[in-house]
Amino acid sequence: MDSPCNNICMIDPPTGYCEGCGRNLDEIGEWASANGERKREILSILPQRLKLLNERKRQ
Repeated sequence: MDSPCNNICMIDPPTGYCEGCGRNLDEIGEWASANGERKREILSILPQRLKLLNERKRQ
């Protein structure tokens, strides 16, 4: 399963989420060793996080 990283690696300090992929530092660190189920779990929460980050940018 491919990483959701898109090479926009900037952590939003208030949320702790990467502005490019939406993962937090723990999720980024565990990605390479995570099993498929865990990767799917992480991927499932990213759209909502990215939406939150985009809304924060517009404010």
